[in-house]
This record gives sequence, C-alpha cells and structure tokens, in this order.
Amino acid sequence: MPKTLYVSDLDGTLLDRRHRIPAHTADALNALLSKGMLFTFATARSWHSAHVVTEGLSPALPWIVHNGAMLCDGRTGERTDQTTFTDRERREILSRSEALGLWPLSYGILRNEEKVFYLDDIKRHPGMEYYIDHRRGDKRLTPVKTREELLQGNTYYFTFIHDREALLPLWEDVRDLPFVNLTFQQELYQKEYWLEITSKQATKARAALRLKERLGCQRLVAFGDALNDLPLFEAADESYAVANAMPEVRAAATGVIGTNEEGGVARFLLERFEREGII
Repeated sequence: MPKTLYVSDLDGTLLDRRHRIPAHTADALNALLSKGMLFTFATARSWHSAHVVTEGLSPALPWIVHNGAMLCDGRTGERTDQTTFTDRERREILSRSEALGLWPLSYGILRNEEKVFYLDDIKRHPGMEYYIDHRRGDKRLTPVKTREELLQGNTYYFTFIHDREALLPLWEDVRDLPFVNLTFQQELYQKEYWLEITSKQATKARAALRLKERLGCQRLVAFGDALNDLPLFEAADESYAVANAMPEVRAAATGVIGTNEEGGVARFLLERFEREGII
C-alpha cells in the first residue's frame, strides 16, 4: 500500500464557525493518528494561533503554517523550515504599498523570535483593529513608530487588511513581481479582505511536497476550502473540497465531501480507513 501524507487546511475546512475543531472530529482523527495515519495541517495561521484553535488534536508531524512560509514542530512551535524575503524584495513590496497609503502587518524573525510589526500611530481599517484587538495577549504583536521598524529581522510575510477596493490597486501592482506569492480573498465570516504576500517559494504546495519527500511518502492527499488551497490541490495526487468551499475550489477538487460543520474531513478519512481494513 502506498505511503500517503494527508494534509488539511484549518479555517473553513477542519474548524467550525466557532474556530474550533468539533469534539467528534478530534476524536476521529486522534483514533486514526493512533493507527499510524500521516496527517498534518496546512494553514495561513501562525503556529501560535493554530495550536490554540486545534486544542485536543496535535499531529506529531510538522505543521505547515503561514501559507507555507514555515514548517513548525506541532507540539512546541519550533521552526524547522522557513522561507523569507531578501532585503530588496521586502523593500520593494513596502515601497509599493506605501505609495498607495497602505500599511501591513509585517511578520519577521528577530533574535530568533517571531514578531508581528505594525505602525502604531496611524488610522487603521476596522478589520486591522479587529485583528489586533483579538490578539492582545499575543507576545508577537509589536507596535512600531517608523517605516524602517516594520522591516526588523528577517521578514517572511506581509498581511494587508482593508476593503477590497482599497487593496485591489496593490494586488494589481505587485502580482507580476517574480518573487511573490499572493492570496487575495475575503476573510472567512468577516466583511474585510486580506491581501497576503509571501515569497514565491512559500506556498502550502511547496511545503507539503517537501514534507512528503522528507517522510518518504508516495502519495499526497489534500483537503481545503479557499483559494490559497488551490496550489496544494494541484500538487496533490487527490484533493477534496468541503461542501462549503468556494466554487473554484470545489471545481478543482477530485471530489467534494461533507462540510466543516459536519466534520467532512474526519468522516471521509474514517470511511477510507475502514474500507482499507485499518480500523
């Protein structure tokens, strides 16, 4: 039987509307993990955010976080793999956003610690305020006073949160840069849009393929719901969209399974492993 790596998105795929893994999903996946299933997450979240919302389920394999910019030990958060911008690349992105009056959340590694820098003394979009207010206990959050301080350490991720109309010019301006990977979509369950920029080498797909090779797996099976899952679907041998996924994602998938609220991923895996006589 081919050795298979299973990789699932979190928000909108494994997580329910309360941003939690339902107990029945955690129980089912933990049972399969105990039988040797090779399973992990691929998410736009940081490890710090992901390990809170996945309480009760902690795969031993590295987690793919920040849309593939980083691989982390799932239990400790220790970084095992990361992809950052060059200084020229990050300054080019920031220069183009500044010209449009847009300021990002800038994620960087400073003295071996993850930081999220943001300009403090500016008027921010309500979506950006929501992000900051709901993470007040997060030690990574670091308000700064100057443009230059946004680029401290090694930058690996930019997030812009605003209305679609405000972000569209920036998306159009940077999308042809040869060193970027972009995700531009509406935030799940919110009105605002997010434009997320990582290195061209930082995608869920590239990270999953590196992990697949590292584990000696012959097959990759992916689960997702949003546009940032499409490269992962293209790289996978099989891909499954939850029924609540975006139309483009359902159209690209090998098949459509139950919704995130129904525990579609866990049900699919339970049925597969039962057919194979593993449980």
